Amino acid sequence: MPHGHLNLLTDIDGLSVGHATDLALGSGVTVILFDEPATASGTVLGGAPGGRDVTLLDPSMTVQQVDAFVLSGGSAFGLDAAGGVQSGLRAAGRGFAVGAVRVPIVPQAILMDLLNGGNKDWGLHAPYRDLGYQAYENAAKGAFQLGTVGAGTGATTANFKGGLGSASAVSSSGHTIAALVAVNAMGSAVIGDGPHFWAAPFEEDEEFGGLGQPVRVSAEDRALNIKGLRLTATTIGAVVTDCALSKAELHRLSISAHDGLARAVLPAHLPLDGDTIFSASTGKRKSNGAADLMELCHLATLVTARAIARGVYEAVALPCPDAQPAWRDRWG
Repeated sequence: MPHGHLNLLTDIDGLSVGHATDLALGSGVTVILFDEPATASGTVLGGAPGGRDVTLLDPSMTVQQVDAFVLSGGSAFGLDAAGGVQSGLRAAGRGFAVGAVRVPIVPQAILMDLLNGGNKDWGLHAPYRDLGYQAYENAAKGAFQLGTVGAGTGATTANFKGGLGSASAVSSSGHTIAALVAVNAMGSAVIGDGPHFWAAPFEEDEEFGGLGQPVRVSAEDRALNIKGLRLTATTIGAVVTDCALSKAELHRLSISAHDGLARAVLPAHLPLDGDTIFSASTGKRKSNGAADLMELCHLATLVTARAIARGVYEAVALPCPDAQPAWRDRWG
């Protein structure tokens, strides 16, 4: 399937993406801001997740739509970031109406980047509320940076620097679907010690190097390769489409996106991962029924896998001593 013209989440009409990046801190925040409330769901399959307002995304829960998604570093400290985004949305008059009050709905997922070498001596209050507001203020349509930026700033994997990745696709019916993922996996995005990516079969237009697959994947390449067990990790992201889908259908879409995570990271969904993927529809284009949904679920798998590989491929090492090397440091 062809990808959108930017091969980014912003190929979806009706949303913006903003980053706040602090390289000295070794962390950051990314916001997905919807022009209008978007129907949303999501799924958590990692064993050690951290999130805010994630339960309301269950299809059985009352609230159907969200104003934004937030992805953040900082582990549990990073949960303040959604408050900063809420501040911006509240000032703009956005939010779920409760009588005369509006409450912005901003589900958030966080990743663990506290031990990556950045300076986490932030004093009494963590900086994430301010970073969240900065990411909100920076939200824009069009092209945005990938790699060591926003929520991907401090991300790491088993062997190479993690980062923020994105990819898009267009269905046979003309619906656009795209993923945005912060790759902070307990496992590895590359086969063995690299340079080939597990997601190689799904690559489009050499978006992560065009190296293809190795001639043979050995038992050693498939061996368990994870971060030290004292470290927790999380791959977090969102998959969004312009096809009008229900909350229950979007729940299925998020599950299919997790299939893409499992095709791009080995191993995935571990007890110390917090793997979380949100899903949303801007509803800009009418669905033609079950066939559209099934194709979009298939494409959700592909764009998520591609976004993960792009996040690692585009990352650069943090500017701090003993920072984890990036894929580019070894493979160029």
